[in-house]
Amino acid sequence: MTAETVEQFRARARAWLADNMPRIDPASPPAAYRDDERSWRRARELQKRLYEGGFAGICFPREYGGLGLDYDYQKAFDEETLTYEMPLILNTPTFTICCATLLDTGSEEQKKQHIAAALRGDEVLVQLLSEPSGGSDLAGVITRAERRGERWVINGAKTWSTSAFAADYGLCLARTNWDVPKHEGLTMFLVPIAHPGITLRRITQLNGSTEFCEEFFDNVDVGDDAVVGEVNNGWAVASRLLYHERRAVGQGSEFASGSGSEGGRSTPVDYVTLLATTGQVGNERVREMAGRVLVHRAVAEQLVDHVYRSVRDGTLPPAGGTLIRLFHAEAVTLDMDTALAIAGTAGVVGKQGAGLENGLRYLSRQTVCLGGGTTEMARNVIGERVLNFPREYAADRGVPFNQVRRGQSR
Repeated sequence: MTAETVEQFRARARAWLADNMPRIDPASPPAAYRDDERSWRRARELQKRLYEGGFAGICFPREYGGLGLDYDYQKAFDEETLTYEMPLILNTPTFTICCATLLDTGSEEQKKQHIAAALRGDEVLVQLLSEPSGGSDLAGVITRAERRGERWVINGAKTWSTSAFAADYGLCLARTNWDVPKHEGLTMFLVPIAHPGITLRRITQLNGSTEFCEEFFDNVDVGDDAVVGEVNNGWAVASRLLYHERRAVGQGSEFASGSGSEGGRSTPVDYVTLLATTGQVGNERVREMAGRVLVHRAVAEQLVDHVYRSVRDGTLPPAGGTLIRLFHAEAVTLDMDTALAIAGTAGVVGKQGAGLENGLRYLSRQTVCLGGGTTEMARNVIGERVLNFPREYAADRGVPFNQVRRGQSR
């Protein structure tokens, strides 16, 4: 049988979308707030439609519920979805980070169970990585997993977990050996969020969102089937997860499905309208400011495709995906800074539609500089793993973790 071409696939997707998915105005998408449980129920419903229609997991292998097609097919599908409601909040972290990591490092049973369940809309996956005392040092986690009989028992705390309240399972990095250097004694576990030993709390942000969560583990027991990768080799899994996260944050993952914004929360600023609303259409300086943002957007879009293909053909190492993450942060922060500067006081005390939305976006400006590791960490990764610069000095390198000073004044 002759393989379906990208254009044939596109035409089939266009017809199916018209018959099966709700139409929207892409300039004013329906609300899909990440801190609202209704958004997640709706996303699961829409994902089930995609799966039943044969358009879920376009780049995931067939044996795990996907279609096993090239990225070009996913991009064609995404272009056709712009005027339809899509379960975009499932992309990150479920598909682009967690499922992608399981695809690379999980057991056959984990891939067949969890990737397939996510593609059906039956499961939502989340990362359980950051800790209250950890900062940017992911390898310094102190959540511990101890072997007791035939089970692993996890105790500790995680924080800044994106929409963990809506998830079914979480990828949890824990320390399983304290007698070796910090990178060598870690294990990744896939834990059920509904476990009675997990206490989950919502975190209220400056803009009022409760999207992020913190979790407390109190004797959370799991079996060997929860181990992702190998015991005490969890850093290899975490490194692969970070690779996928940096690409996802930079909007460069082939595992994302659909295009557009999540209910308007990431809709790009319309500078033509903003300049008209603020009466600055004729201001040459302001026009140049807006033009600079638009150039960054265009470069970011081209960079995604270039880096993806360069990593795939070996021209760039896998760490090259961090280039997307870094430039995405630079472009978005420039966008937010510029929009607020143009809106002026209307961005602070104005009305919705007259500039206030730019002030609200600015309140969450730093999130784009933190997701997937800080921007400073991204520069380190690029310097050390792409440009081959010498590594920065680290006092704890090679030191058994139980001898590393933590949380102590000098």
